[in-house]
Amino acid sequence: MTEDFIGFFTTHTLLGISLANWVLALLAATLSYLLTTTAIRFVFRKVQARATAGNGHLTYMASEVLAATSTTLLLLASILVGIGLLDLPERWLGRVSSLWFVVAALQVGLWTNRALALGLHRYFSRHNATGSFQASALATLSLWGVKVLLWAVILLAMLSNLGVNITAFVASLGVGGIAVALAVQNILGDVFASLSIAVDKPFEVGDFIVVGTLAGTVEHVGLKTTRIRSLGGEQIVMANADMIGSTIQNYKRLQERRVVFEFRLTYECTSEQIRQITQRVESIIKNEKQARFDRCHFRSFGESALEFETVYIVLDASYNVYMDVQQRINLAIMEAVAELDATFAFPARTVHVASLPEPTAPPARTQQPSRAQHA
Repeated sequence: MTEDFIGFFTTHTLLGISLANWVLALLAATLSYLLTTTAIRFVFRKVQARATAGNGHLTYMASEVLAATSTTLLLLASILVGIGLLDLPERWLGRVSSLWFVVAALQVGLWTNRALALGLHRYFSRHNATGSFQASALATLSLWGVKVLLWAVILLAMLSNLGVNITAFVASLGVGGIAVALAVQNILGDVFASLSIAVDKPFEVGDFIVVGTLAGTVEHVGLKTTRIRSLGGEQIVMANADMIGSTIQNYKRLQERRVVFEFRLTYECTSEQIRQITQRVESIIKNEKQARFDRCHFRSFGESALEFETVYIVLDASYNVYMDVQQRINLAIMEAVAELDATFAFPARTVHVASLPEPTAPPARTQQPSRAQHA
């Protein structure tokens, strides 16, 4: 009975291969899949336990890379192991070896892709001022470029292994790339502008900037556009090429604020009052803890007033602090002017008339006779 059973598998064939060979290949594929998945899970758990215990960033990266293992590719590899035990013709053995390379290249590509993403994530997190990863233009472009390069190399390697002439393929890709670049040159201009923003860093996410007539806080720097939250609350979306081509005022990097302001007094002021008012203004600003005095001068004789110019430095870049300091200085100057019996001037003009024409008497009205007189 046993001999008949064994003879059945050895004598009967399927596609020219004995059933016994098919059973052996199936068992080998199943065993290979179980052993491989078990080994990877065991290593993954060990590495993950060490990463959880805080044994370094490399251990964490290793666990994340192992997590990118594809069960589908493991299944295909196990099937190829079983197929390798079959009595295949010579031409099929060459194709199986090519499939081995494709499966291995895809799995290595998945591992490398995850490792590169983690490495760039860590790099930009460490070099960010806030210590956290932000999807800036440089980070996005770097990750996108590395992934495209990686999969392009893997694709060309697989095609070459399968017997495809990649020289002609690469040449055709170059011609097609030039055509695509000409068609999307505006988009590419914005992409390269975003790269310029990422490298030169005229502003970063969180900076308050003014671009032409637009002002707001930068929320996101993308590959094509930059998003700004205006003071009114609405979101402004600008092309990166337009941002680079405009003058940008970055108030986030303002460390001190230089203030120049003017005031005017009437011509009734005496020279002594003018001298005292400049001294009082200097004293007022020097008493401000958040301000540094620069100068105060009686600048010029205006058309209708005596003009003074004052310059000081606010030691805090905050606009609210600047307005508080300016308000205290203005109130103190008003009190000082009142104490010195001086008067602030307002726009006025005096007109001197040399002569006026003599007034002419209106012509006398002729009295009409009444009806009684005519009667």
